[in-house]
Amino acid sequence: MITLVDKVVEQLKTLPYEMQWRVFEFTRALATSGPRGVPGLQLLRFAGTIPLDDLQLMRQAIEEGCERVDTHEW
Repeated sequence: MITLVDKVVEQLKTLPYEMQWRVFEFTRALATSGPRGVPGLQLLRFAGTIPLDDLQLMRQAIEEGCERVDTHEW
């Protein structure tokens, strides 16, 4: 059975050295990066601290700007 690692290695062998190096750096960065942030329980103390007016402004901004797709953006 061919593993995913075997498939990646086969593809990697066909790449020029510079691209192989980029793949190596990328995989090394992935391996050393871990989850960031704090557990949600530590954030509970902030629950309810955002004023309702600010929450409404946030909701309005999301509804006006974030729920639309601009097909010409890319």
